[in-house]
Amino acid sequence: MKLDIVAFASHPDDAELGCVGTLLVHKALGKKVGVVDLTRGELGTRGTPETRAQEAADASAIIGLDARENLGLADGFFQNDEAHQRKVIQAIRKYRPEIVLMNAVHDRHPDHGRGSKLVSEACFFAGLRQVKTQDESGADQAPWRPKAVYHYIQDRYITPDLVVDITPFWEKKVEAIRAFKTQFFTADNPDSSEPPTYISSPEFMRFVEARALEFGHAIGATYGEGFTKERYLGVKNLFDLI
Repeated sequence: MKLDIVAFASHPDDAELGCVGTLLVHKALGKKVGVVDLTRGELGTRGTPETRAQEAADASAIIGLDARENLGLADGFFQNDEAHQRKVIQAIRKYRPEIVLMNAVHDRHPDHGRGSKLVSEACFFAGLRQVKTQDESGADQAPWRPKAVYHYIQDRYITPDLVVDITPFWEKKVEAIRAFKTQFFTADNPDSSEPPTYISSPEFMRFVEARALEFGHAIGATYGEGFTKERYLGVKNLFDLI
């Protein structure tokens, strides 16, 4: 299936926190959107890989994703090397996205910056015809390079190069985040017996909203998601920017 936008995420729930509002915006515009999770999040303090997989499926249904898959890389220990790049290249060539979204260039969790670099380099190598990969059936895959790549902003503040107005889809974004019930505070599990973590408190969800309000305010909207670029943004008409 060819997708218009694919969001790569080091862990299940990274995309929900960082860029799912943007996916929802473009889904409403008729685009096909998907998520590729690099790992199963098996090192997470709360939940299990199995519960995370179910939560990811629940979130995908809420978002209306056209595709979602997990590459099964080792949480915490995947590397930006040839073997891992080839797995990402296979996914890029499988879905042939015009735009790729990926983790923040640097962040509190080391996997985020490492995943960002891995996917960024794979996007380039996916366009080289001499890099050979095969699909699930063993057939050779054709080269494919996305036209644009952007990094969503996560825990650590990074000044965005562009902000997407996600105001109409804010509540749906929150619903998708809360689908990860083992990870985040929800009304369904206020007294969870699982160990508390950095992201499991009510305060963390307020932080997520505060960041979205800040980015939205910067562009005259209520809620926004920020992204950084790898190359200059170009337009043919200045009125496309207003």
